[in-house]
Amino acid sequence: MEYTILQSLGVKDIDHIERYSVRTEGGSDVLKIYYEKKKGQLFHRSEKFKFSRSSRGVRSSTDPNAYKEISEVSPMLTKVMAELDDIVEHEHQEQDAKAKILADLRHLEKVVQQKIMEIEEQLDRI
Repeated sequence: MEYTILQSLGVKDIDHIERYSVRTEGGSDVLKIYYEKKKGQLFHRSEKFKFSRSSRGVRSSTDPNAYKEISEVSPMLTKVMAELDDIVEHEHQEQDAKAKILADLRHLEKVVQQKIMEIEEQLDRI
């Protein structure tokens, strides 16, 4: 899949994205993308992007003559987060599959070990 919005932001290592976080600082939202830690690195490599929040006046529900300012998330950030969710979920599904296979392998090891012990006991009785 092409992640055109992420590419337009200059994100190059799309295949190595591990997770992301979003927080609000003042009048903007800060997106931080974390990449897989490579062998020998102490910290995860990350990139930060700031998105301005748009604000608009909304009529108050208690006083029809009063307006209150509300801020909204940037539509661009919403699109970026959708692409990141797709990447992170795909990665998470792969990890879940790996974890399941590894659990099945460990279970098989226990079953085989138990069967070996059972056969050895039969041999001892002969």
